[in-house]
Amino acid sequence: LVSTEEDIYGVYSHLLFKYFLAEGVVCGHDLFVASAKELPTNILKELPAPLLDNCRNEAREETTTVTSEDDSMQIAWRYQNFPKMEASPNTSSRFGHYYDISKTMSSELIQSIKCHSFFLPEEPSLQPTIKMKNMNCGYARLLQSIQKIIYQEGFDGSHPQKKQKNVLRIGIQSLGSMLWGDDISCADNPEDAHSLTKFLYVLRALLRKSLSSCIITVPAHLIQNKAIMERVTNLSDVVVGLESFIGSERETNPLYKDYHGLIHVRQIPRLNCLICDVSDTKDLAFRLKRKQFTIERLHLPPDLSDAASRSSKPELAAAAKLLSSGRGAAAGGEKHLDF
Repeated sequence: LVSTEEDIYGVYSHLLFKYFLAEGVVCGHDLFVASAKELPTNILKELPAPLLDNCRNEAREETTTVTSEDDSMQIAWRYQNFPKMEASPNTSSRFGHYYDISKTMSSELIQSIKCHSFFLPEEPSLQPTIKMKNMNCGYARLLQSIQKIIYQEGFDGSHPQKKQKNVLRIGIQSLGSMLWGDDISCADNPEDAHSLTKFLYVLRALLRKSLSSCIITVPAHLIQNKAIMERVTNLSDVVVGLESFIGSERETNPLYKDYHGLIHVRQIPRLNCLICDVSDTKDLAFRLKRKQFTIERLHLPPDLSDAASRSSKPELAAAAKLLSSGRGAAAGGEKHLDF
């Protein structure tokens, strides 16, 4: 169960959502797309097109920042034994597929797999058979639909299946928003605060005993009650937050000119282990290129501009005065060192 905290405008979280579904199409997995905002058929039509093997090599060369000229460059002796830092994490390992976001996936490729959909406004208004306390009707209908697909299509791992085993990829868009009939995104003390938690409990149980994986996007910036987001984090296996630079001060900051946002890794699963996550770095940033959505380690360039050094001179002078007044004759007057 992967939870993605949406960015403010939902641009990049929706792109990651489509990446997850496109990977399922290429791998031949069955899809289940649920939404209360956009038709699932429209989401499937906007999936990025997979790159061929010859184009994949060009994409890997584009993301590689270290060249042969950089290897021959001489550096300070104190950094000679330091490990080399690559911009893109795990660039040496080949995992998954590459996609061209400037093109859409062909309809023949999408029709080659089974796609199940759930659009809340088009669902019947009848009461679902799954009745639970403190859960609204929208969540209950969604659980009933997911459970029906798992049992009827042969994804139930607890019972022997006669059909050939496959994987079901479930994608739920903007879970917890007002479109699902939940009020946690519009009130500090919502009346239905435990509805989303109940839904995740049952969904987690369905995923544990079935051959399926799920990604949900949550508008975390609209949920004012932080306790609800902590429950969502505890009930998820992987939690990733997206922070977009659109409309923020970092959009015009020259330090972040090469990136379009930050990725915050909230939680990573540690299977068959009792220790917590000990990854080397969690400072990740993303940028949207013409054909690719890349995730890189965040490396800020040094600020060597003349304007910054000149603006810091008055501050250094004021700090030197304070030091000279405190130390008296040892300071040697009001002179200061200009670094």
